[in-house]
Amino acid sequence: MTDRPWLGSYPPGVPADIDPSQYSSLVGLMDESFTKYADRTAYSFMGKDVRYASVDRHSRAFAGYLQGLGLVKGDRVAVMMPNCPQYPIAVAGILRAGLILVNVNPLYTPRELDHQLQDSGAKTIVIMENFAATLQHCLASTPIKHIVLGAMGDRLGLLKGTIVNYVVRKVKKLVPAYELPQAVRFNAALGEGAARGLKAPTIGPDDVAVLQYTGGTTGVSKGAVLLHRNIIANVLQSEAWNDPVMQKVPAGEQPTSVCALPLYHIFAFTVNMMLGLRTGGKVILIPNPRDLAATLKELSKHTFHSFPAVNTLFNGLANHPDFGTVNWKNLKVSVGGGMAVQAAVAKLWLEKTGCPICEGYGLSETSPSVSCNPTTSTAYTGTIGVPIPSTYMTLLDDAGQPVAPGQPGEIAIKGPQVMAGYWQRPDETAKVMTADGWFKTGDIGVVDDRGFFKIVDRKKDMILVSGFNVYPNEIEDVAAMMPGVLECAAVGVADDKTGEAVKLVIVKKDPALTEEQVRDFCRDNLTGYKRPKVIEFRTDMPKTPVGKILRRELRDAKK
Repeated sequence: MTDRPWLGSYPPGVPADIDPSQYSSLVGLMDESFTKYADRTAYSFMGKDVRYASVDRHSRAFAGYLQGLGLVKGDRVAVMMPNCPQYPIAVAGILRAGLILVNVNPLYTPRELDHQLQDSGAKTIVIMENFAATLQHCLASTPIKHIVLGAMGDRLGLLKGTIVNYVVRKVKKLVPAYELPQAVRFNAALGEGAARGLKAPTIGPDDVAVLQYTGGTTGVSKGAVLLHRNIIANVLQSEAWNDPVMQKVPAGEQPTSVCALPLYHIFAFTVNMMLGLRTGGKVILIPNPRDLAATLKELSKHTFHSFPAVNTLFNGLANHPDFGTVNWKNLKVSVGGGMAVQAAVAKLWLEKTGCPICEGYGLSETSPSVSCNPTTSTAYTGTIGVPIPSTYMTLLDDAGQPVAPGQPGEIAIKGPQVMAGYWQRPDETAKVMTADGWFKTGDIGVVDDRGFFKIVDRKKDMILVSGFNVYPNEIEDVAAMMPGVLECAAVGVADDKTGEAVKLVIVKKDPALTEEQVRDFCRDNLTGYKRPKVIEFRTDMPKTPVGKILRRELRDAKK
């Protein structure tokens, strides 16, 4: 107990450790569930239920299609899709074929997509037609050879699918014009693959499952290499952590989770999709959680027990006039991650649902969950909780030594969910991994005598917008490309809605440069959450004696 004081804060029944060796790969986990829960609903999407047996059959077909393209074990396949049934089918197919999934944010600009495709070396991309124009703009400079093109109505049946596709394309005009003549339609790929069949490769725990792109501790987007055993471990850790309250789901009622977080984000990937598969759960897929009215309308049709989300979504829903149309009485666990949960939001959510938000902590590099408040908590703690089973956390000083009790230090993590390193970046891996296997997060924390950790600062200049990492270097690199910019710096500023927002400070080279021009340029080169909310023009920048811009001074400056 001495090296893990937090075990005393575990709810009864939560084990100190889990055994990730019970599956040799994620494919083993999926195969077990496809057989065991064949007749259950795996996903609910736009009123259509998709059974486990259907996901099994279609993902096997998709795996056969990918193998038929000549892809071999270890090749990377990018997936650029919103929450829809095609995503889990494609992912299960990719993994079954022994290939490596590269999760891509569907809202990326051509510049951002180009970097990720080049860096990962992906030869194939599965993409929703809504984002095809983005791919077209950067395709020539990427290694992509094969394109599988989906449409929102693909898995909704002929009549409903046709109507949905018409509305998406013609009424809502969500599909910009594109030309990708070489693309194969998703349903056609399934047909071809079903005829070919799957030759199942041997996949082991140390094979790479996912490249999850993140800024890491610097601004360059890097792929966190997540092995099959890393994600298996985190699924089992999450299951064990939720178990005290999920056991209260009535017998005969299928455990059901709301997936309003994007599946390409590691939080939803693990705690919605993979954990859902492991537990035989139903996952309600919400394609656009920003549409709060549509989200609440969908939720009003379901009984659900688990709701992982970020502070902004909890807040937006709880304050929406339609909140009362949903039956929240069956909700057993609300997990807050990605960004700090605000006390006022936690209080309102508990008042309105009777289910407290259990704040947790994780990173792309840790598959992602690391710590969480006990799911049996009844009060908001303002902490990120205690390390989950098989996980160790410590606080280090700048020399890499443990800090004295009560002192703040950099949070470092050890556990089976910690990544193998950054994709083809041994230099970057060396910056964050210690010789004895601790991953240094760049977050500064304190810990109490019961093992509850709290984040108090960040070692790095990262900005956290609605749970998404934004790196000042990237914003500055983009802004500096504008001819009228002499110098620039990006910092985070407090924001009631998103926790933090990006503030861009510019020293002009061209006096005629306007805020509108800067915003237009950023819109073309940065996805929404990275764009500056505040733009400030200055005549000079605060700097160190050697000329380095002092971001902290800009951040602390009162405008």
